[in-house]
Amino acid sequence: MSDTPHTVTLGCRLNSYESERMARLAQEAGHPNAVIINTCAVTGEAVRQSRQAIRRAAKDRPGAPVYVTGCAAQLDPDAFAAMPQVTRVIGNGEKLTVKAWQTDGPVTDVFAETVLTKAPAALGPLTVRAHLEVQNGCNHRCTFCIIPFGRGQARSKASADIVAEARAMAESGAREIVLTGVDLTSYGPDLGEGVTLSDAIEALLAALPSSIRLRLSSIDGAEVDERLFDLVTQEERIAPHLHLSLQAGSDMILKRMKRRHLRHDAIELCQRLKSARPDIAFGADLIAGFPTETDNMFADTLSLVDECALSFVHVFPFSPRAGTPAAKMPPVERTIVKARAAELREKAHAALSRHLSSKCGTQTTMLVESVRDGRLLGKAPDFTDITCSGPGAAGDLIRVHLIEANGGLMLAQTA
Repeated sequence: MSDTPHTVTLGCRLNSYESERMARLAQEAGHPNAVIINTCAVTGEAVRQSRQAIRRAAKDRPGAPVYVTGCAAQLDPDAFAAMPQVTRVIGNGEKLTVKAWQTDGPVTDVFAETVLTKAPAALGPLTVRAHLEVQNGCNHRCTFCIIPFGRGQARSKASADIVAEARAMAESGAREIVLTGVDLTSYGPDLGEGVTLSDAIEALLAALPSSIRLRLSSIDGAEVDERLFDLVTQEERIAPHLHLSLQAGSDMILKRMKRRHLRHDAIELCQRLKSARPDIAFGADLIAGFPTETDNMFADTLSLVDECALSFVHVFPFSPRAGTPAAKMPPVERTIVKARAAELREKAHAALSRHLSSKCGTQTTMLVESVRDGRLLGKAPDFTDITCSGPGAAGDLIRVHLIEANGGLMLAQTA
């Protein structure tokens, strides 16, 4: 048996943050051989994969108690509790509390959660890029998304708690801290009138050593105000990379999704950001085959990759999620959905290739994340993956010369 809990994390960066901390709670509660499955519910496929992960983990670790948590478990606790491999289901509202790992208890209504408090430290050593939860929950109701019902209402972590966690991360070896949440840019209103994500960022910049870089995870462009815009474009310690929740390029589809931006809003934001900070790179989530999507509507999404100068695109073929309004809308034929997703992935691949080609012959800094077979692996500030030969160790920040693209990363040599 293992002497530390084993975690399996599906889904988002926030789940990764939580898994690291649940391992500590399970260990301290006397469950060192526990298996913790942190599930995802973003699509029906994600739920299927969560069930599969439970069965696989139980088979690989016979006799170990299996604790299941996360959004899929929160939404359907009885179904997961009925699986023979599952020891106990722990709700999203309880999973970062000491009590949940010491005594059995019911999965409670996550909408009853109104406060987001400082979480325990991770069990083991952190990687050089550490995720920091600053926000949880979502008050919006996009028609394709079930996650608000798994996470509850939007709530923000107090600035003092964020700073305390970030300082602990830096002391444990983190060199880059990724601010994450379910709806990151909605941070603040529950803490006080006029409080925004910029307040948390400025507090971190003031409290952390100048060598620590901040990165923002997925953001909603509709919530980027001028203060946040200025921080992202003028503060060198904030990584020049934004992952945008765009979802589609057609105004009609965006309206049917109940998104809060239109096509021209996304294009204008990217153009303004690029003009103010030319080295910034953009990632985005895009859905292919949303219900009622026509060929022309899909073409608008396809062309958005170029018009927003996207470099890192996550493509999702639409998958109906039971319990969402979109699941009841007239569907696009499945073969067409798959074909559009494949075409969008080709576009995404071309965009990444174009991004990497533009880096050839330039210099940048590289945060070394790991060393494998004598090669350094890490990322540039704009999220470009880099591999480089030469001396170094995880956590080093080195200057490199980018030589050529190789697959989805850049080959480099020390400058």
